[in-house]
Amino acid sequence: MRGLLLVALSALASVAAADDAPHLKRVNFLVADLERALAVYRDVLGFELFAVTESGPTSYSYPVFRLPPEAKLRFATLNSATEVRAFAITEVKGVQLPRPSGPHAVAPVIRVADLAGKLERLRELGVEVVDPVESVTSDGDRFVEAAFVDPDGHLVVVYELIR
Repeated sequence: MRGLLLVALSALASVAAADDAPHLKRVNFLVADLERALAVYRDVLGFELFAVTESGPTSYSYPVFRLPPEAKLRFATLNSATEVRAFAITEVKGVQLPRPSGPHAVAPVIRVADLAGKLERLRELGVEVVDPVESVTSDGDRFVEAAFVDPDGHLVVVYELIR
């Protein structure tokens, strides 16, 4: 029984240590049209829609993103296969969003399956795609990566491991 207790305490200590470690919860993009963004992130990349909510006038998004009070917000969260609410999209209506243009300052990097198929679907939606290249990690793993600029100007890098 004492051995079982030590194993349980060790497991709890591991969880506590993990809670103290940095953990990237999600990326949140501001977009002009939620349905258009979902066509990319849900329908092409494969994230699962968790929820869509209306944001009230006291939403933390206003000061964080420096949005004026006349902006109307809808907030969508999406799940990945391994993380609940791994990605977020905030639709902003009533004000003009600036469209990011190059050089891009930030890009999430997302692993996908069937990269070629996803790039084809993105092109069909009129999304700007940066042609894929094959690379090797420092560990020797081979992968193909590409990038695209979504309809709101956000740069996203996608890759697929080569098995």
